[in-house]
Amino acid sequence: MQRRQFLLGGAALAAAPGLASPALASRGKVLIHVPQASLASLDPVWTTAVVTRNAATMLFETLYGRDEHLVPRPLMIEGHEVEDGARRWTLRLREGMVFHDGERVLARDVVASLRRWMVRDQIGQTIAARLDALEAPDDRTVVIRLSKPFASLPYALAKTQPSPVIMPTRLAETDPYRQVPEIVGSGPFRWVAEEYVPGSRAVFARFDRYRPRDEPPSHAAGGHHVKVDRVEWHFLPDPATAANALISGEVDWIDQPLPDLLPRLRRARGVVVGRIDEYGTFGALRPNHLHGPTANPGVRRAMLAAIDQEEVMLAAMGGDRSLFRAPVGFFLPGTPSENEAGMENVRHRRGTDAVKAMLDAAGYGGERVVFMHPTDQTFYDAMSLVAAAAFRRVGITVDDQAMDWGTVVQRRTNREPLDRGGWSIFPAGFPAAEYRDPLFATNLRGNGEKAWFGWPHDPEMEAMRDAWIDSTDEAEMMRLSERIQARAFETVPFIPLGQYLPSAAWRSSLSGILKGPVPVFWNVSKA
Repeated sequence: MQRRQFLLGGAALAAAPGLASPALASRGKVLIHVPQASLASLDPVWTTAVVTRNAATMLFETLYGRDEHLVPRPLMIEGHEVEDGARRWTLRLREGMVFHDGERVLARDVVASLRRWMVRDQIGQTIAARLDALEAPDDRTVVIRLSKPFASLPYALAKTQPSPVIMPTRLAETDPYRQVPEIVGSGPFRWVAEEYVPGSRAVFARFDRYRPRDEPPSHAAGGHHVKVDRVEWHFLPDPATAANALISGEVDWIDQPLPDLLPRLRRARGVVVGRIDEYGTFGALRPNHLHGPTANPGVRRAMLAAIDQEEVMLAAMGGDRSLFRAPVGFFLPGTPSENEAGMENVRHRRGTDAVKAMLDAAGYGGERVVFMHPTDQTFYDAMSLVAAAAFRRVGITVDDQAMDWGTVVQRRTNREPLDRGGWSIFPAGFPAAEYRDPLFATNLRGNGEKAWFGWPHDPEMEAMRDAWIDSTDEAEMMRLSERIQARAFETVPFIPLGQYLPSAAWRSSLSGILKGPVPVFWNVSKA
């Protein structure tokens, strides 16, 4: 299938909303960024949307931050003490941290924030199941007591999606299934609510009371030194308009330009094209395991068999094969958990007749599959177009419902049947860096109503994951990883579409951009 083509000329820049204007000069040094999607929610516990994650790294902080090699290092804490065979962790907050409302960051804020996160996050739920106590014996000390060892605790507390961000107790006590009513963190940027224009612009101002660590920066670890006065996100849904704005100098940085536009951007004077995220994203389709035909594992297996990952990646990323890896299994290529179990399911394509036979064997009778198709996200749009066409080829009745990504984020929480506004499947991009082992590959979980949207229930998968977490034997952990992947090909918690590695583009006047899975705006200077 050919990629959708976009006109390079695009709309007139003067007509595009939210572009830079000379008036910005009076507000100090401004970095103008074009994110991958509009920012519909700012609560990084309530949603796993990537654009929310990216905003959250500016506004909030976590106890640990991952460096560019994904190693967790103390961020909000001076350090930790581990006792009782990794069952007791004592964390000491560093001095001088304040929230954007001027209040001190206290240990009780950490306790309340972690408790809220543990309700929503898959790894947080794992910690909660082992938790004997989470205490704040004084203003700067947090004690975590566990019933079982959990050596990966710093990795868990440094994760970014959903993120265990620390917020004031008054906000952390918000129902985890409702968004916080106010955005107050302790990060190096503060949220400028009065300048937020939904679908057009978001503004982040340097937080003057932020005290960075006295260490060299390395992605989300080390010292977060802010070198601009403001960062403005301008939402430009037309990729050509965004590219033209970068070339003309009206914006400074595009998070993920359309791959078709990369050759033109590489030729443009004053523009740099490069890969910031070396890990990229796992493209996936998440089926609903509660209702409709996708609740049938036989139908899910047939849907997986209908997909050609390479076809999907070519549609999303173009013909430059350095921008993607396909086919992939359920773990990140190159990690210890990558294995060959079940890989014949994605390496060897089945013909149309064979997939139709799988559907017949599963008892599929032409019931509609409600496909939530986000048209405002370039990669998801392309993946959806290919997947919907592949499903139709094998006889699946696809109800392709076009909508923006913000609507998908809202609607995917709906657990009702299809005739009550429910859904069957939607595309997603999982941070590939998280799919390195069974602990962090949380969308492999089968914990039912506590699972991510789609809600698969698979006690066997849960038991194998628990055994992997408890094991300290590398050979046994590898065997369990193989069994988990084999089980995933049998139950299909999600349909892998490939690992894509988008490039970013920025003006050569920017320097100091840090590599890592999340675009960060500290350490960045603008000439």
